[in-house]
Amino acid sequence: MEDLTPNIPEVMDAVRAKFERYEAALTNKDVDALDDTFWNSPHTIRYAMNEMGYGFDAIHQHRVNRKPGPGIKEKRLRLEILTLGHIFATVNLEFKVRDKDLIGRQSQTWVNFPDVGWKVVAAHVSMTDGRPAW
Repeated sequence: MEDLTPNIPEVMDAVRAKFERYEAALTNKDVDALDDTFWNSPHTIRYAMNEMGYGFDAIHQHRVNRKPGPGIKEKRLRLEILTLGHIFATVNLEFKVRDKDLIGRQSQTWVNFPDVGWKVVAAHVSMTDGRPAW
């Protein structure tokens, strides 16, 4: 069985570097880097405010059509990275939404594939006003 030790420093560093590369690629609309972040599979999913990306091809098409620019993130509020062993990670970012009184939330599930390395297999971006729903 795979060792699922949490937050091995070199694994954390590798996932953080991939995440930061992805964030920079969003701002610069670097479609090649964005595509390289996601698993090239029909099973990959990315949900966002204006996207229901089922499969790598749909996610790629959204990237091509998206306007360049800083996007919705004004400022990072909290970044949480959890790695388990050398094969699995989650990245969760809470951020201030640009020009709105809203909090954004971004979640990514990463898998370290033997043949292609770390890739996002599922991602979700949403917004909230910060108040509990109950």
